[in-house]
Amino acid sequence: MSIITALLLCGSMMLPAPTDSISLTSRRALSIESLGACQGASFINGKAYLYGDREVGVIREYVPLQDSLAYTQREVLLTIDGKDVINHPTGIAYNGQGPTFIGNSVRLNKEGTSWKALIYAVDWEGMLKTGTLDGNLDKVIEDDACIQGTRPEYVRYGDKWYVATADYGNRANEVRLYDPEALSRASRTSEEGVLFKKFTCGPWVQNLHWIPEKDILVLIQNQVEGRKWRFTFLDLSKSIDQGREEVLKVVDLDYADELEGFTLLGEGAGALGVTSSRKANAHLMELLWE
Repeated sequence: MSIITALLLCGSMMLPAPTDSISLTSRRALSIESLGACQGASFINGKAYLYGDREVGVIREYVPLQDSLAYTQREVLLTIDGKDVINHPTGIAYNGQGPTFIGNSVRLNKEGTSWKALIYAVDWEGMLKTGTLDGNLDKVIEDDACIQGTRPEYVRYGDKWYVATADYGNRANEVRLYDPEALSRASRTSEEGVLFKKFTCGPWVQNLHWIPEKDILVLIQNQVEGRKWRFTFLDLSKSIDQGREEVLKVVDLDYADELEGFTLLGEGAGALGVTSSRKANAHLMELLWE
């Protein structure tokens, strides 16, 4: 996976950028070790969290610097009693108010044609303190409303928070919005009251990132299965209202590896994006609203 840095030159109004104004470019590659194949990145309380599928699922904490990431020596093993629990983390939904969720997409056959998607409600602060899931796993929810895989991300629609997730495959893909409180109590996402809204989207979605200042949801995608970079910028509210993705801009970048994640690092501070590559898996980038 690779890391992406982006500078946001934007105002405070929650308005989608005009279609032609979004520019995303990579300016430097880094290599981040000890993650296995990195599966995503999140920016939480001033720190960058990269997660991957090492010998067990793992989250590592970094301080973003101008041209690098400084490892803080904080690592969370996604284990209980030493046993791997979240072996293939595929998203962290954190907003500092509601429950925190981590996704997991479990391959059920070696061909990769059968998957089981799980969402875990966790104690984020407790997990960071102890370094494992021991005592910090609140609920395991089967995402049986999904089509293929799960990748939770908090978004806001109207005056309420929701947990958005999306499918990876190339047929009948959807972005779904779950009620976070109902989700945290459920055993399955198909239970009544969990699913709020959904809309159709394009294929090969690896992760989601919401930009609140713009009301934009970024689909972090592959151009073909498991390869090449694509960022699709959506008008979130319009997509929800019409039941299908409202695309503002598609940015394809000429890299052949598997793009997995992307997160901004705060206003004017850049962003992170990650790929599953073992080397040069981190890219510093610029995201401009021209």
